[in-house]
Amino acid sequence: MNAASPATHPEKEVQFNLQDINVHFGLQQALHNINLQIAKGDRLALIGANGSGKSTLLRVLHGLITSTRVKATGRLTGTIKTMPGTRQAMLFQRPHMLRMSVLNNVTLAAWLNGQSWQAGKKQAMNELKRVGLLDLSQRPANTLSQGQQQRVAFARASVTQPNVLVLDEPTASMDPRSKREVEGLMQDFAEQDSGLTLIFASHNLGQVKRLATHVAYLEYGKILAFLPVAEFFDEDHLTMVSQQAQKFLKGNLL
Repeated sequence: MNAASPATHPEKEVQFNLQDINVHFGLQQALHNINLQIAKGDRLALIGANGSGKSTLLRVLHGLITSTRVKATGRLTGTIKTMPGTRQAMLFQRPHMLRMSVLNNVTLAAWLNGQSWQAGKKQAMNELKRVGLLDLSQRPANTLSQGQQQRVAFARASVTQPNVLVLDEPTASMDPRSKREVEGLMQDFAEQDSGLTLIFASHNLGQVKRLATHVAYLEYGKILAFLPVAEFFDEDHLTMVSQQAQKFLKGNLL
């Protein structure tokens, strides 16, 4: 089953419209006939077992996989329509920190986005304060803990003023405190940035319940269920939509 979202919230504008998306890496097909609409302001969680296609779908949405035949990045077929004015930033499970201070890591992002260095530095300091790292602004970014680096990545993304934030397992392998801090930033960004669309992959079902408005369950590169979060975690409703997704929630699929 590939489902689409406008029927659940027809009053919203569509941020992404994916039609018949297929992705191949050589002879291996990673995504199969994906048809998906994501509305502006949605918080969409992608869940599924390792290898189900979550990261590939995130990269398609962020434009990292295209129709160009490039062996290393995959080959895409199908149609993607994006709302005009869409500005995206993507955070990865392990963000890459440049060998410079925390402040310069964030300032550089603002500068590359068209700001002067001084204006970018001022905005970077504001964003570091927002993520609770202003006191560490002069520390080498690559010496910070994983949780702190992810908070730097949030600040670095924020200075580019995105209206779509794409996150690939942003709290994986973190200790409980760091997970709470990063999850709190996700909540903060979604609530305070009006109209922000949040799309994230996660294995943490509690996190999905707390943060998502909608859930897509993937298996072998296919979307088998796409539902509002309350309906997805309603056992009777989900069983009618996808027994495979229900088995996953019960831990019967790895």
